[in-house]
Amino acid sequence: MHGRVKVKSTAQQEEEKRKEREKKLKIYVAARDACFSKRKEGIWDDEALQITQQLLSSNPDFATLWNYRREILMHLETVRDEDEVQKIYQAELSFLESCLKVNPKSYGSWHHRGWVSTRLPRPDWARELSLCDRCLSLDDRNFHCWDYRRMVVKMSAVPVAQELAFTDRLIGSNFSNYSSWHYRSTLLPLLHPESPEPHSPCREPRRASPPPSPQTHSHRVCEEQLLKEYELVQNAFFTDPNDQSAWFYYRWLLGRAEREEMISCVYVSRDEERVAVAFSRPVNAQSVGLLLVLDGQPQRVEWRSVHPRFKHSPVWICDLPPGTISDVTNEHNLTVHWTEKHTHRDCALYTGRSESWCRDSATDQELFRSELSVEKTSVLQSELQSCNQLQELEPLNKWCLLTIILLMRALDPLGYEKETLAHFQTLKEVDSMRSAYYSDLCSKFMIENTILKMEYAEVRVFSISDKNLTTLCHLDQLLLVTHINLSSNQLQRLPPQFAMLQCLEVLEADNNSIENLEGLFHLPKLEEVLLKNNKISTLADLQPLASCPKLKRLDLRGNPVTQTANIESELTELLPSVTDLQL
Repeated sequence: MHGRVKVKSTAQQEEEKRKEREKKLKIYVAARDACFSKRKEGIWDDEALQITQQLLSSNPDFATLWNYRREILMHLETVRDEDEVQKIYQAELSFLESCLKVNPKSYGSWHHRGWVSTRLPRPDWARELSLCDRCLSLDDRNFHCWDYRRMVVKMSAVPVAQELAFTDRLIGSNFSNYSSWHYRSTLLPLLHPESPEPHSPCREPRRASPPPSPQTHSHRVCEEQLLKEYELVQNAFFTDPNDQSAWFYYRWLLGRAEREEMISCVYVSRDEERVAVAFSRPVNAQSVGLLLVLDGQPQRVEWRSVHPRFKHSPVWICDLPPGTISDVTNEHNLTVHWTEKHTHRDCALYTGRSESWCRDSATDQELFRSELSVEKTSVLQSELQSCNQLQELEPLNKWCLLTIILLMRALDPLGYEKETLAHFQTLKEVDSMRSAYYSDLCSKFMIENTILKMEYAEVRVFSISDKNLTTLCHLDQLLLVTHINLSSNQLQRLPPQFAMLQCLEVLEADNNSIENLEGLFHLPKLEEVLLKNNKISTLADLQPLASCPKLKRLDLRGNPVTQTANIESELTELLPSVTDLQL
């Protein structure tokens, strides 16, 4: 046994480790308590700076200590000259680098570094940019570092072109760098903004210019640069078809432009003496400055959203004073002014007409697709062919399938409708965990197509039965619809947005799974509601219908509620206007 090292038992080792931890903990707690005492007494000296440094070196995510440390540094600014303050903050940056080595994703360390950098009398932004380069070379998805880099770029006025070249390098070395793709999407609209004139070439930015303000630029990229981006991203997803980063960026490239803020429709009803206004985005009409002028006279009206749940809504309504427009022998001219945006829309109610409207159609507004030049159409057709080829090689690649759908919608949503539906079915099989998402997205696209078909036919009937719809959207585009058929789908509710259908007279929604009618709220023209074979189970579910004054016909056959005792008498009391009740 002589000459052999005695090996400690596991129990002995654990006991020694426990004692060592207790010893360190006592030192840590004592230092922490000393910091708290000093802060409470308002002491901001070098000793407090040293104690906080010791604590934060081992635990850089102690937010209270960072706050105390900033208080100390701000105090030192008032008692030291500029050169001394410069040295103090330079030492603080060196200390922060050691903290980042302990935890490169420390919220407190990165936040404090940003604070220190902005208070340095003579900041060295080139050094900070170099630090970001080093950190991102170790972890190119460190979002703390990306946030800090954006701050450094802004403060030091790094040219946008230089930053775009930086994303080129990172993407070139790693196509899977999602952060670089995202950063690129924020830079391109600044460097190559879409021109107000359609299909005009990109404007060349001045060399070495500072980053432009995002508020002054379009969020879209000019076509010439867009076509180059398609080639770049195609190289990425052909290299690794299963990496999602490039596919997400490609989806951004295919995205629709933000809609211009405008009044998209004004509707006036002589019978209800009501005005409805639709906007291109949800607004609060009570705060954006909405003015109604009737025959040259401003009207004092109270604007309200179509449903009490909405403070912001794309559709707002108001009632005119009784007798204002009720006489059919009179002609009236209305103007709705959106003073906040310095825009307005006129609408004339002619003699003998019970209603009138003035609107931009979804087609006019290019809501569901962007107008494509011949060159872009050709490129997207080529992109679609390439994706189809990739899909033949990777038939189960969900990213490729989804991108094919988006390309088809960018090119011709109606022409590719059949192929789109087939691809959605494949997607649900390939990626069954997200089948509900694909069903909702498919529903959205089908509704868009039906709106386009309805407008091309110039009718006010919206029919989308037996399409496996799981959700409803774009309901603000159906303000003028008088008859809607949603039968034989998979809908579970009529959401509050359904109240935007202010002209609706007939609702067909048989053979769904509807159990919530919240959206049937104060629809002034609604006369018929057909809800056969749904899942309405209580009288309370039907309460919204009581707010529809003209309701005459209601079909509830095949709903659980019909099995309720005394349901007929209770419905008669709840809905006295109904003369044709089918249970």
